[in-house]
Amino acid sequence: MSRTVKVDLGERTYDIHIGRAMSVGAVVSEEKGRRALIVSDSNVDPLYGARCEDALRSRGLNVSRVTVPAGEKSKDLKVVKDLYGHAIAAGLDRSSLMVALGGGMVGDLTGFAAATFLRGIRCIQVPTTLLAMVDSSVGGKTGVNLEQGKNLVGAFHQPLGVAADLTTLKTLPDREYLSGLAEVIKYGVIWDAVLFQQIEDNIQNLIARDADLLETIVGRCCEIKAEIVALDERENGVRAILNFGHTLGHAAEALAGYGACLHGEAVAAGMAFAGEVSVCEEGFAVEDCRRLTALLSRFGLPSNPVQLLKGRPWSEIRTAMATDKKSRNQAPRFVLAQRMGAVVMGCDVSEEALNKAWDRLVAIP
Repeated sequence: MSRTVKVDLGERTYDIHIGRAMSVGAVVSEEKGRRALIVSDSNVDPLYGARCEDALRSRGLNVSRVTVPAGEKSKDLKVVKDLYGHAIAAGLDRSSLMVALGGGMVGDLTGFAAATFLRGIRCIQVPTTLLAMVDSSVGGKTGVNLEQGKNLVGAFHQPLGVAADLTTLKTLPDREYLSGLAEVIKYGVIWDAVLFQQIEDNIQNLIARDADLLETIVGRCCEIKAEIVALDERENGVRAILNFGHTLGHAAEALAGYGACLHGEAVAAGMAFAGEVSVCEEGFAVEDCRRLTALLSRFGLPSNPVQLLKGRPWSEIRTAMATDKKSRNQAPRFVLAQRMGAVVMGCDVSEEALNKAWDRLVAIP
């Protein structure tokens, strides 16, 4: 079984292939003699590097592979510079491809390298984590981290296509898999209340990684992301709603140390905080806020940011939020929920309201 989701961007339109095989070869036409560089990490390459290489060679490509250390610390400008060196050594030119084989870190890193090498070459995303399949591999946002914050250096660079092989999720560690479910839950809150209910009704099947259910859920998330990106490719408007939970989430990642806290875990904590703020600022129903935190908890995700940021004073967290890309004059801007399946973006929240929301969460036993 498989399905295809189209990201409609005019001349940059591409397909997301979702199935149970390494379908990266379907993304490229016959390209005899052209060169491709697969970028993967030290966890993923031993499992799937050869399969990906074989699929590309079957299309006539001359393929090289490079591996970076697994973990968020590789999302760094020094690593990008190393990739440029590997690209030159592999003989890549403007007709060549970079292929991102791995999770969100590899996708963001490789996409940024492809966007900037020779002023931009083509890139294919081959996500192997749930989070990357439903979020980071789609939409063309690429980038690396700085000490001061996450994804502060980057570029929009749409891929040639996305090939999501659901069988790769079988080897994904439990913590990484559950982290990806945070982004799945996010789509229910921001866009599709029916999807949120479907997740609530299938908790055990999702934990068990039921293949048929995952194909449906991943496909629906990709449809939502594709629709949003088609409306607003460069995040000048509605695409900003995808940042629900990310304002505090990115701060939590920076404070905990990249890699110590997984992205989905930080987003879960950020959604819990945004939900609490939404209750007072946008009239988000208390019962729906509790549904959100209960669902996060059922998947073992942080349902209260205080759990994730133990011992961190609010002042430190607030300072970290000021470096977020969405901030203006160091004032963080939030995506807030009005009801399940509907949010508003660009919300300026008073310092008093932020303080009170944090204090309420601290008071929860």
